[in-house]
Amino acid sequence: MKEIAIIGLGYVGLPLAVAFGKKYRVHGFDIKSERIAELQHGIDSTLECSSEELRAATKLSFSTDVASIASAQIYIITVPTPTDCYNKPDLRPILGASQTIGQTLKKGDIVIYESTVYPGCTEEDCVPILARESGLRYNVDFFCGYSPERINPGDKQHRLENIKKVVSGSTEAVADEIEALYASIITAGIYRAQSIKVAEAAKIIENSQRDINIAFVNELALIFEKMGIDTLSVLEAAGSKWNFLPFRPGLVGGHCIGVDPYYLTYKAESLGYHSQVILAGRHINDSMAEKVAARAVKLMIHKGHKINGAKVAILGITFKENCPDIRNSKVFDVVRELEEFGCVVSLFDPWAHDDDVYHEYKKHLNDLASFQTNNYACVILAVAHEQFQLLNFERSQTILYDLKGMLPLGKSDARL
Repeated sequence: MKEIAIIGLGYVGLPLAVAFGKKYRVHGFDIKSERIAELQHGIDSTLECSSEELRAATKLSFSTDVASIASAQIYIITVPTPTDCYNKPDLRPILGASQTIGQTLKKGDIVIYESTVYPGCTEEDCVPILARESGLRYNVDFFCGYSPERINPGDKQHRLENIKKVVSGSTEAVADEIEALYASIITAGIYRAQSIKVAEAAKIIENSQRDINIAFVNELALIFEKMGIDTLSVLEAAGSKWNFLPFRPGLVGGHCIGVDPYYLTYKAESLGYHSQVILAGRHINDSMAEKVAARAVKLMIHKGHKINGAKVAILGITFKENCPDIRNSKVFDVVRELEEFGCVVSLFDPWAHDDDVYHEYKKHLNDLASFQTNNYACVILAVAHEQFQLLNFERSQTILYDLKGMLPLGKSDARL
């Protein structure tokens, strides 16, 4: 049986490596030595895989040494594909991974990309690097495939194995082999896309569609606030119709929904088409942190609080509930906006790692055990972590702003 190398052991790569590592010899590779060290000790700080699951992958090994993956015949690239400060695709991780793999590529090898990219990126940007570094010919000496990741961080119900997998290959024979490979670990079934470009496009519109739908309800929230109507009450009423889509307003961050649409619009603009709907949705969602901070300040003013020096507690800074992932969290945009008003912000999050938060945002977390509602002029419930349900929110002059609708109507001063 062919050996597999997984390049990138984050939220996407590790569950894939573990699943394959129960059946095949798998080489897990990552450039972060601290990540490899923790995995070698049976610990996954992302909480996507338990220690028991890591132990069950008996054929899986971890290394930062490129030589460790040289014997593989199938390479699966699962590195991040972020955007830069101008919302342009940052392809450095995936192009760098392609260069690394190209230096070990052999005749007959297959390279499969799972990282989210714009349609055409695999064959137009990555394949030339593989060919240049290896000296091999595409679809003659080596082959490629694309199988978009569908990992949902923190979701213990929808896991890798029970989510239908889209696959594609650069030739029919390679597509057959890739389909059989993934079918051996995926219980939910395989969908074979017509081409690599189709598979790339399918992935990128999954999250673009969600982004647009959330932008719609965010805009509704801004409108209904001016009308004095509770948005969640409206959505619950509308949701009584069978075909109403159950989206809720909120801060749109993370590594997918807040990023992927920019990959699509970037490619569209390179072809001379300027997106209107997608970018309009992005503008609304990217502006929500500013709207949240401004409303919090207004609420404090109306209750007689002095804003300069006002103490504000934010509960939750990860990009979603019950998950330690802080990548592209828009909660930090709320923090920056409040600090510009002169507020003193304290952060509480039982899921996030303090070292990660400080490294990424130069902020420290407070111990949740020390939280008391009345110590603050305003408390913002930003992320619906399960631990927050146990807190006592009895208060006198404190503003309670519930962004996630965690509390019943009337138990907070405002909901998003």
